[in-house]
Amino acid sequence: MTVYVDDAVWPWRGERWAHLMADTLDELHAFAARLGMPRRAFQNKTSGAHYDITAQMRLQAIALGAQAISRHRERALVRRVIARAKAQGRGLAP
Repeated sequence: MTVYVDDAVWPWRGERWAHLMADTLDELHAFAARLGMPRRAFQNKTSGAHYDITAQMRLQAIALGAQAISRHRERALVRRVIARAKAQGRGLAP
C-alpha cells in the first residue's frame, strides 16, 4: 500500500496546495494523522478522496514516506491514483 502526494500547484489563500491520496482510506487517514491533519480536513468528494496539504506539509509527507507523483512526468500513475481516489469518494473502494 502506498500514500501519494502530487505537485503543490494549486493556489489558494496565499499558499500552494497539493493532494494527499492513498491506495486505501485507512492508510490515507493514518498517514494524515501522522502529519497532524484533523479528520475534518478529509475531502470525501466524487472528485476524489484526499486531504489538501500545503507545499510545506508536502515536504513533510515525503520525508515520512509518501511517494511524490508529478502530473507532468508520471501521467499514467497519476491517472491510476486519481481513479482510485474517485472510487473511494464514491464509496466504491475501501
